[in-house]
Amino acid sequence: MSGIAPPAARPEWARLLADIGFAAGEPVQVLRRAPIGGDPIVVRIGASTFALRRAEADCVEVELAA
Repeated sequence: MSGIAPPAARPEWARLLADIGFAAGEPVQVLRRAPIGGDPIVVRIGASTFALRRAEADCVEVELAA
């Protein structure tokens, strides 16, 4: 993960995501997406697994692993 970029209307999402472990340098893996509309998205960050709304997941900036 390279950073968090929340929408202007929801700046508090940056702190909420950081509080649950989303931090630069942590590996992120998408595990599942809901079949209809892809919301929520189940992701793993470190050893923790979370279901994020698509809008929240869109805030997470990542770099693809080689």
